[in-house]
Amino acid sequence: MRVLILGGTTEASELARLLADDGRFAATLSLAGRTVAPRPQPLPTRIGGFGGTAGLEAWLRDHAVDAVIDATHPYADQISRNVVAACAALALPLASIRRAAWQREDGDRWIEVDSSEAAAEALGAIAVRVFLSLGRLELTAFAAAPQHHYIARTIDPPGDILLPPDISFISDRGPFDAVKEHDFLVQERIAFVVSKNSGGTATYPKIAAARRLGIPVVMIARPDKPHGVALESAAAAVRWLEDQLAHAPPSTSRRSV
Repeated sequence: MRVLILGGTTEASELARLLADDGRFAATLSLAGRTVAPRPQPLPTRIGGFGGTAGLEAWLRDHAVDAVIDATHPYADQISRNVVAACAALALPLASIRRAAWQREDGDRWIEVDSSEAAAEALGAIAVRVFLSLGRLELTAFAAAPQHHYIARTIDPPGDILLPPDISFISDRGPFDAVKEHDFLVQERIAFVVSKNSGGTATYPKIAAARRLGIPVVMIARPDKPHGVALESAAAAVRWLEDQLAHAPPSTSRRSV
């Protein structure tokens, strides 16, 4: 069975490891290309966009894909819209790994907003030190609040984008350590943390540390993300693929679709 995994998350990497030596499935992992040097994967990997819904539909048809797993980031809503539409057009089975969002706990001081622009406004007029735990493409929004000192943690350098004038960078990727996150927030005298509600455990230590220190977190809400059959994990995705294989017709080729 030919499988396309739309990836870029820990769940996608785990699924790739689970399928790498499974002769029942010929899987390809697709990455958007936002990270300059992604971690090596045990599956054939393609990098870059498809060219919208039509381009994705053509790719699925040309590569005779039999099933698709959407394991993209909770904020990658556009590719999810595209794959829902493309799979519907080709009558392809689609499942989506849906990572649970973080839930507010006692002691959390969350300021919930709908966008990076709203997050910048929520920081207020008085200059403070702000920890930006966001993708580099979201940093431009904070140029509208130039009074603050920002410390941004990104995997890659920001590149040629508009940035606030007072910003420094830390290059790192999760998973992060709870003690180190606590010490970082204290040492840098952070007054606000700005984060997406990414869910999972890899980047949660900053949220727990902010709670212990009483630091407000400006939490950017998740977009409305279309999905296929909802799954909770990479292991569940393997079971779903096994079920698709068990009920597949004698020939699962899509070349003639």
